[in-house]
Amino acid sequence: MSGILYLVPTPIGNLGDISQRMAEALEQADFIAAEDTRVSVKLLNHLGLKKQMVSYHRHNTETGGPAILERLLAGESCALVTDAGMPAISDPGEELVALCAAHGVTVTPIPGPCALVTALAASGQPTGRFTFEGFLAMNKKNRRRHLESLRVEERTMIFYEAPHKLAATLTDLAEVFGRERPVSLCRELSKLHEEIRRTTLGEAADHYAQNPPKGEFVLVVRGSEPAEEPEVSAEDGLERVRLLREEGLSLRDAVKRAAKELGLSRNELYSMALNQE
Repeated sequence: MSGILYLVPTPIGNLGDISQRMAEALEQADFIAAEDTRVSVKLLNHLGLKKQMVSYHRHNTETGGPAILERLLAGESCALVTDAGMPAISDPGEELVALCAAHGVTVTPIPGPCALVTALAASGQPTGRFTFEGFLAMNKKNRRRHLESLRVEERTMIFYEAPHKLAATLTDLAEVFGRERPVSLCRELSKLHEEIRRTTLGEAADHYAQNPPKGEFVLVVRGSEPAEEPEVSAEDGLERVRLLREEGLSLRDAVKRAAKELGLSRNELYSMALNQE
């Protein structure tokens, strides 16, 4: 019987965010797969745990993943952790999860800290529908192509960004989405110098061009305003009825379908269509 892969989130800044279940999963696992063992050992020391650790990061997924899978298939359990936050979210852990799923290994996620949800909740931007876009490309051309694909995105958009790339990213965001688009810049969440700045893309771009930022950022950008639906006229309805009649539909069926497609009154459209017969 195969073991279990536990996805164990780690604090994004404040060690007080460790839950009892997170600590228990780390204690019960046979070994820990860590993004950076030097970072994870500090967490284990805080919990008073000593565990065998293996490295699993974006540079060794091709060898590290199969090696972890082999141990899982042999019956060992593994706790997967990142340096901060939820494993497999904007993280190569997604490849290990897919590998385990393909081989029938149980994957058990432990709820816990996640920067994108934390930032969204405090952003003041709409939270009902959102899209997580992760880190944008460092290459300007690729970054702009990504942003252009989101130009008419109506959902709230969430991006991760490093301080050395923030100014360039904000400049591109302002140029693509417009300087007046609302944005919340969430910095150093749960840490001593936590800051949430609610402003516009233009103001943010100007500010950070003159003030080099510090710390990791989550950008929460409001989505595009919905495009206005073109008003449908009675003439549009009659033209649609005419086309449907040419396809062989009866007058009654053509009116019923045209009214439904265009959001018109069926009775009124039928009366007008009769007068043209």
